[in-house]
Amino acid sequence: MENGEIEGAADDGVPVPAPPNGRRYRPVGSSDRAVIQMTSMEPGSSSSTAVAAVSGITPQPPRNLTVDPSMQEDHTVSQGDSKLELFGFDSLVNILGLKSMTGEQIQAPSSPRDGEDVAITIGRPKETGPKFGTMMGVFVPCLQNILGIIYYIRFTWIVGMAGVWQSLVLVSFCGACTFLTGISLSAIATNGAMKGGGPYYLIGRALGPEVGVSIGLCFFLGNAVAGSMYVLGAVETFLDAVPSAGFFKESVTVVNNTLVNGTATASTATISTPSLHDLQVYGVIVTILLCFIVFGGVKIINKVAPAFLIPVLFSLLCIYLGVFIAPRHNAPKGITGLSITTFKDNWGSEYQRTNNAGVPDPNGSIYWDFNALVGLFFPAVTGIMAGSNRSASLKDTQRSIPIGTLSATLTTTAMYLFSVLLFGALATREELLTDRLLTATVAWPAPAVIYIGIILSTLGAALQSLTGAPRLLAAIANDDILPVLNYFKVSEGAEPHSATLFTAFICICCVVIGNLDLITPTITMFFLLCYAGVNLSCFLLDLLDAPSWRPRWKFHHWSLSLVGALLCVVIMFLISWSFTVVSLALASLIYYYVSLKGKAGDWGDGFKSAYFQLALRSLRSLGANQVHPKNWYPIPLIFCRPWGKLPENVPCHPKLADFANCMKKKGRGMSIFVSIIDGDYHELAEDAKTACRQLDTYIEYKRCEGVAEIIVAPSMSEGFRSIVQTMGLGNLKPNIIVMRYPEIWRRENLIQIPSTFVSIINDCIIANKAVVIVKGLDEWPNEYQRQYGTIDLYWIVRDGGLMLLLSQLLLTKETFESCKIQVFCIAEEDTDAEELKADVKKFLYDLRMHAEVIVVTMKSWEPHMESSSSGAPQDDSQEAYTSAQRRISTYLSEMKETAQREGHPLMEDGKQVVVNEQKIEKFLYTMFKLNSTILRYSRMAAVVLVSLPPPPLNHPAYFYMEYMDLLVENVPRMLIVRGYRRDVVTFFT
Repeated sequence: MENGEIEGAADDGVPVPAPPNGRRYRPVGSSDRAVIQMTSMEPGSSSSTAVAAVSGITPQPPRNLTVDPSMQEDHTVSQGDSKLELFGFDSLVNILGLKSMTGEQIQAPSSPRDGEDVAITIGRPKETGPKFGTMMGVFVPCLQNILGIIYYIRFTWIVGMAGVWQSLVLVSFCGACTFLTGISLSAIATNGAMKGGGPYYLIGRALGPEVGVSIGLCFFLGNAVAGSMYVLGAVETFLDAVPSAGFFKESVTVVNNTLVNGTATASTATISTPSLHDLQVYGVIVTILLCFIVFGGVKIINKVAPAFLIPVLFSLLCIYLGVFIAPRHNAPKGITGLSITTFKDNWGSEYQRTNNAGVPDPNGSIYWDFNALVGLFFPAVTGIMAGSNRSASLKDTQRSIPIGTLSATLTTTAMYLFSVLLFGALATREELLTDRLLTATVAWPAPAVIYIGIILSTLGAALQSLTGAPRLLAAIANDDILPVLNYFKVSEGAEPHSATLFTAFICICCVVIGNLDLITPTITMFFLLCYAGVNLSCFLLDLLDAPSWRPRWKFHHWSLSLVGALLCVVIMFLISWSFTVVSLALASLIYYYVSLKGKAGDWGDGFKSAYFQLALRSLRSLGANQVHPKNWYPIPLIFCRPWGKLPENVPCHPKLADFANCMKKKGRGMSIFVSIIDGDYHELAEDAKTACRQLDTYIEYKRCEGVAEIIVAPSMSEGFRSIVQTMGLGNLKPNIIVMRYPEIWRRENLIQIPSTFVSIINDCIIANKAVVIVKGLDEWPNEYQRQYGTIDLYWIVRDGGLMLLLSQLLLTKETFESCKIQVFCIAEEDTDAEELKADVKKFLYDLRMHAEVIVVTMKSWEPHMESSSSGAPQDDSQEAYTSAQRRISTYLSEMKETAQREGHPLMEDGKQVVVNEQKIEKFLYTMFKLNSTILRYSRMAAVVLVSLPPPPLNHPAYFYMEYMDLLVENVPRMLIVRGYRRDVVTFFT
C-alpha cells in the first residue's frame, strides 16, 4: 500500500482497493467513532509500536512484509493490528526509518543525494565501518596534522628571523584565523546530519555545488601536497640524523658574514644539507609504504595513529625538559639557557637574505620578511579539518567535530606561544638561524629522541593527509556532479582505493620537486581558500538566518565568520599575491567547468536562500502600485493548451517558446508557461506533476527564462479564469496573455472552441490583462531563420503603445533585425490624413521609434452598402466575406428555430444572447475591409500586427469567431494585440 492510502472495507470486512488514479478516503459519518490505542514496543508483544482501530475500516496486515527470521517470533503482526494511516502515520514511519513499528522493508532516499538507499533491518542495524568518538576521531587526527614538520625544523628559525614579539604576533595571527574557522566549522557541522566529505560537504551544502566542488578539489590538492611536505620533512630529518644513509653526495654550504643584531659578523660555518636526489628517492619509498597502510582502511589507521602520536608527545616533553636544563656540558656556545639577556637580544626582528636551504647568506636569492614567514609558518596551524574530513567515520559529528577541532586548535596555539617565549630566551640569534635542528640539540636526554619524534610526527601527519584526501575526493565523486570523477566513486562503507592511488600519485610528484620551502606556500593557499569558504558559508547562513538554520553550537556570530574570512584573504595576499591569484584562478576555472559540465544539484544552499530573500525584499519594495512605464517589462503568460492535440509527450507547441523569447529584450524577463488539464484534481494531481516536469524540460531545452505551471480544472474556461485571477505576486503578475489562434475550430468541428475562446478574451479584459493572439504559429521563424521585409502595424485603437513596443522588441532579435517597421493608421474618410500622419510621426519621434507612417482611410458601413458593393471588383476577401455571411445566416436561422420550438429566447451554450442583424453585418463588413487592406499593403510582410476587437456583449461566440476568421483570412503570420488601461511606453527620459 502506498504511503497515505487507506484501505476501505465493506461491512463484511472485505477490503476495497484504492483507485489507481488517486487517493480516495471513505467519508466519516456522524455515527462513526475512532479509537486510537498507542502501545509501547516490548519483546513478545503481538502488536507493532502503534495500533489503531478505526470503526468502519477493517485493519489488514502489512503487505510485502520482510522479516528477519531471527526476529520473526517477536515481530509477528496480528490480523487485528493496523497502522494509523488516516493520520499519515505510515508516512512518518517511513521518513524516520522506524522499521520496528511496521515490520516493513523500506528504502528511503537520504538528502542531499537522492536515491541513496538506507537499509534498516529489524533488530539488526546495518553493518557499517568502525565509528570513532571525539578523541580518536577528531582530536588525535587534528593534533597529528597540526604538530608537523614546521614546529621541529623551522620554528626556532622563524623565532630567530622574526624575533620574539613578531613571532608572538605571527602565531596569534595565524591561530586566530584557524580558531575563527573552527568556530564557523562547528556551527555548520552542528546544523544537521553530516556525511562524508568534511569541508566540501559543508561548503557545498551552504554555497552550492559549483563553489563546493571548486573549493573541495582545491582542498583535496592541498591535502595531497601537504602529504608530500610531511614526507619530505621526515626524510630530511632522517638524512640529517644519519648522513651515511644518503646515496648521493651531500651539499655543503659555507656561511659568511651572518647578520646578527643589525651588524654583519665575520664567521664561517659549514652546514650540511641532504642531497636533492636522496630526498626524492627516500620520499617516494616512504610515500608508497604509507599508501599500503592507508589501503588497510580507517580501522588500521586508527590503530597505528597512537604509535605515531605517543612518541611525538614524548619528544615534546623531552624538548621542554632540555630547554629548562640547558645549557648542558656539551652544548654549543650559542645555547645560553633561559636568559633574560638573550630574550632581550631576540626581542626584535632581523630579516635577511638566505639561500634555498634557509641558511643566512648575504648573497642569497631569498629575502625573508613578515609576509614570507606567514606563508612558511601557516601550514603549522593547518590540520583543523582532519576530523571533519573523516566525518563519515564518526559516531556523533555534531558533538565530536566542535569539541575535538577547537580543543586541538587551542592546545597547539597555546603550545606555539609558549614555545616562542622559551626559544627566544634559549639561544642566540645566530644559533637560532644556523642550527636547523635546534630542538634536537637541546632535547634531553639525546637528539635521537627528537629525530624519532620528528620522523614519527611527520609520518603521522602524512598518514592523516593521505587518509583524508582520498575520502574527500570520493565524497565529491559520489555526489555525481562531475562525470569525470566517476572513476573515484565508492559504495557506502567501502575504502576509496582509486582515490588513494591518485592522491599518492600527486604526493609522489610533489616529492620529486624536493623543495620544502617551495611547497609550503602552495599548501597554504589551498588551505586558506578552504577556510575562507567555511567562514563565508557560516557568514551567509548566519546572515540569512533561514528557518532551517538551527546549529547546536551557539558560540558563533556572523561577525566572527566575516572576520575569519577576511583574515584568510589578508593572509593569502600577505604571503604572495601571485600565489593568491593563481589559486583563485584555479578555483574559478573549476567553478566554470562545473557550471558547464556538471550535473545540476539542488542542495538548498545559501545562495538560493539569498536569492529567495532578495526576491521577497524586492517584491515588497515594488509594492502593489503600478509600475512606471520606464520600468515596465512584459511578463507573458504563455497559454500552452493547444486548440486540438499535440503529439504524445509534447507538453507545448514547439514555437511558443520561440515567440516568448521574441517578447524579451536580450532574453531578460520571465515567462510563465501554463497548461490546463480537464478533470478532477484529486484524481489527476500526479498527472499534473508529471506534465509540469515535462513542461519544465521543454522550457529548459528551448533556453527560455520561465517557469511552468499546470492547473487541473473541470474545464478550460474555469481553469483559465482561476489562473488570470491568482497567478503571480504583487507587481510580478503576468501582464500579457499569449495564446495561439484556434485555426482548426471549424475544420475539426470543435464546437466548444468559440465559447472558450471568447470567454478567455473577456476574462483578460475584465482582469485588465493585455492579449496577444498568434496566428500562423506553425510558420513562426526560429532563431536561425532570418526574415526580411517589413513589420506592419495596423494601429486602430489606443493600446498604451503595446503594439509599438512589441514591434521594437522583435527588431532586437536576429531573426527580425533586417526588417523595417510600417505603421498603418486606419481612419474614416472624413479624417484629415496629412494632419493625422504628422501627429503620428511626431508621436513616434518622441518615443525614439523609427517607422514609416501610412494613413489608410476606410469608409464607414451604412445599411445600403451591402447592395451597392455587390457590383464592386472582387478581391481575395470577397469570397470569404460572402461565405461568412451565408454561415452566419444559417446559424442564426437554426438558433431562431430552436428558440421558437422550445419557447425561450435566443440561447447559446445555456446563455441568453442578443442578436442585432445590422450590427452583425457592420462587424462583418469592417473585418472584410480591414482584411482587404492588409492583403493589399502587407501581403509580403514578415509579420502583421493588428488591434484585437473585443467580443461584443451578449453576442453569440460563433459570430465572433466568424469575424476573427474573416480578419485573418489569407494572412500567413499575424499578431492580434489588445493593450490594457495603461501606458507601456513614455516620452520622458
